[in-house]
Amino acid sequence: MTDTLERAISRFRFRPVPAPDIAGRVSAAAFRAMALERLRSVERDVAELKARVNGLIFVVIGAVLTQLALRVA
Repeated sequence: MTDTLERAISRFRFRPVPAPDIAGRVSAAAFRAMALERLRSVERDVAELKARVNGLIFVVIGAVLTQLALRVA
């Protein structure tokens, strides 16, 4: 009974997967091109995130100013 249980539990244990050796399979130029494309993708994502945060700050400041105007009036 315990052997069956131990085998069942061992199937669900985390087994680290070795990282593939990508540098050994592609040329330096291809690796550089892939790295640059990933960097550009991250830069686009950061720019989009920055725009969203700026928009959120603008909305919050607008709401605060509106509340202040309503309380003063």
